[in-house]
Amino acid sequence: MPDATDADGLTVGQVSTSLGVTVRTLHHWDEIGLARPSLRTAGGYRLYTAGDLERLHRIVVYRELGLGLDRIRAVLDDPTADVPGALRAQRTQVAERIERLKELSAGLDRMIDAHERGLLLTVEQQAAIFGPQWNPDWPVQARQRYGDTTQWQQYAERSASRGPEEWQAVTDAMAGLERALGDAMDASVTPGSPEANQLVERHREVFASYFPLTRQMQVCLGRMYEAEPGFAAHYDGIRAGLATWFRRIIDAGARAHGIDPDTATWQ
Repeated sequence: MPDATDADGLTVGQVSTSLGVTVRTLHHWDEIGLARPSLRTAGGYRLYTAGDLERLHRIVVYRELGLGLDRIRAVLDDPTADVPGALRAQRTQVAERIERLKELSAGLDRMIDAHERGLLLTVEQQAAIFGPQWNPDWPVQARQRYGDTTQWQQYAERSASRGPEEWQAVTDAMAGLERALGDAMDASVTPGSPEANQLVERHREVFASYFPLTRQMQVCLGRMYEAEPGFAAHYDGIRAGLATWFRRIIDAGARAHGIDPDTATWQ
């Protein structure tokens, strides 16, 4: 490497500032032979010539376009390299990444909406899926009441990936469970029996469409189903006394797993 004075070229620091790359990056490119300074001062400092700087400019441009360093080396050093072809191939990859980013952006928008709104369905879709008794204000009220909880976050994450068909499937599964509960009560199924415990587990599985439900949390829900007028009216509308019977089989199922329903908490 020829010796030179500082006036013959630019130092690593000057090139780093000029190109907007780090000194460490320039040293790396030097070490791998991608872009070596042509001059060195008597004191051993590297200096880049105008020709070196032109090569560095091209490296920076190609790197910003997404070409790997090996591909950049081939483009710069091989006189037979198909530069337009390499750039077209990179353009295709960029276009594919743009589409993926658009999909990611749309997914993020849905996730944000789900966290803020709960349901990503129109009022008409909600009525068609959940029935005429459904109040479209309920998701907003639930967000105000539970928006800071882990369960709301889990619910929102599930909601973000669901459209009308998926929500219809969830609704159908819950309706099937409620019919089975009514039939079991009519058949005088005893709380704590295998049949009753199976229904309790089925409830946990179906409810997991909203968020994971522990047995202690299920006990708390059972209390709410019986105590809150809206829920009690819903279950008692299926069968008279079903809200209380449902709470009783949940409590019995909890006891079978060593949980005292009287002291169970939301956890």
